[in-house]
Amino acid sequence: MADAAAAEFDIRCYMESLRPEIDAALDGVLQSGDALPPNLHAAMRHSVFAGGKRLRPLLAIAGCEACGSAAEVALPAACAVELIHTYSLIHDDLPAFDDEELRRGQPTCHTVFGEAVAILAGDALQALAFEILAQAAVSRGAATSWSAAGVEMARAAGSVGMCGGQTLDIEAAGAALELSDLRQLHAHKTGALLTAAVVSGGIVGGADDAAVAALRTYGDALGLAFQVVDDLLDVEGTAAELGKKPGGDAAREQPTFPALIGVAGSRAEAARLRDVAIAAVEVLDSSRSAPLVALAEYIVSRSY
Repeated sequence: MADAAAAEFDIRCYMESLRPEIDAALDGVLQSGDALPPNLHAAMRHSVFAGGKRLRPLLAIAGCEACGSAAEVALPAACAVELIHTYSLIHDDLPAFDDEELRRGQPTCHTVFGEAVAILAGDALQALAFEILAQAAVSRGAATSWSAAGVEMARAAGSVGMCGGQTLDIEAAGAALELSDLRQLHAHKTGALLTAAVVSGGIVGGADDAAVAALRTYGDALGLAFQVVDDLLDVEGTAAELGKKPGGDAAREQPTFPALIGVAGSRAEAARLRDVAIAAVEVLDSSRSAPLVALAEYIVSRSY
C-alpha cells in the first residue's frame, strides 16, 4: 500500500534535500539582478527568492519520480510552475486585488519596487515559465511530452484555471455561496496549478494514460485540501506563522470553507480530500509514490 511506504518516508528531509536543487535551477533561469533593466530583474528575483516551501516544484518532481524518472528530468517543469505561481502572488498582492504588504514574511513586490514594476515582474515571470518549457521541448529530445506539459500549465494558469478562479473570487466577495460553488472557485484559483504541477511532472517522467489520470485525481483533491487548510490558517494562524497578516479573507468578505462549514467541518473536509488524493496514487508503485502520499499528509497537517 502507498500509505504504508509513506509512513516510513521522511517528507521534511525530502523537501530539504530538493530545495537547494530547485533554488539553483531557478537562479540559473533568472537574469542577474543587475541585468538590463536592473529594476525589473531585481523585482523578479525579490519575489522568487522571498521564501516559501517550493510545494509546486516538489509536486512536479514527485510526480516525475512516481512514474520512474529521476528528479532532474522534471526540473524545467518545476521551475516553470514556480515562476507561474510567483507571478500570481505578485499580482494577487497588488492594491487592485488583496493589497498585501507582506508575503512570506517579506515586503511584497509592489511595496518595494512600485506597482508598475511589480505588474511587469509578474508578466515577465509568466513569459519566462513558458520559455523554459519551450526550450525543454527543443533540447531534451521529448518534444511531445514537454509540449503536453506546457499545455497543462497554460490551461491551469488561464481563464479556465487560475485567472478564471481569481475572477470568480472577486465576484464572490460578500456573496453567499453554496459549498459546490466554493469548491469550483478554488478548484480553479488554487487547485488548477497544483494539479498541473504534478501532472506535468508525471508526463515528462513517462506517465502512461492511467498514471496521468491517477495524478490528475490526486492533484485535484490535493489542490482543494490545500485551500481548505489555507482558509483554516487564515482564521487560526499568526502573522509570524503565515508570513502575512491573518484574517484577510474575513476583512475582504471573501467566502471561505470555515465560514461556510465551520472549523471542524473544514478539518473533516481537508482529511477527506487527503484520503481521496492518497487513494488515487495507490495504482502507482508504492515506493516511487511515497513522496506524493507524504506530501498529501504534510499539506493537511501543516501549521503554516
